[in-house]
Amino acid sequence: MAQLVGKTTNFARQLVVQSQPKFQTFLKYAKVELTPPTPGDIPAIREGLGRLISGVRTGRWKQTTVREAWLNTLVTIEVLCWFYVGECIGKRHIVGYNV
Repeated sequence: MAQLVGKTTNFARQLVVQSQPKFQTFLKYAKVELTPPTPGDIPAIREGLGRLISGVRTGRWKQTTVREAWLNTLVTIEVLCWFYVGECIGKRHIVGYNV
């Protein structure tokens, strides 16, 4: 029994040591990517929306490469999936959706 406890303790120690660099990388990106927009970001957001609307009006969206279109499609699917997951979490079950 003591040998099992020793192996488990050693395994847990190794797991913590090996996961530290990955966890630090996660925290570095999480601090940047998961923060809500600040009041200083609002002008940039407005500018981006203005460029989007002008691009639709002038037909600039037709100049999109296949790679950009594919990435835009994947981002849209990701946003929709997160919305769906949030709805399921809010309802606390999947029942009621046509899955």
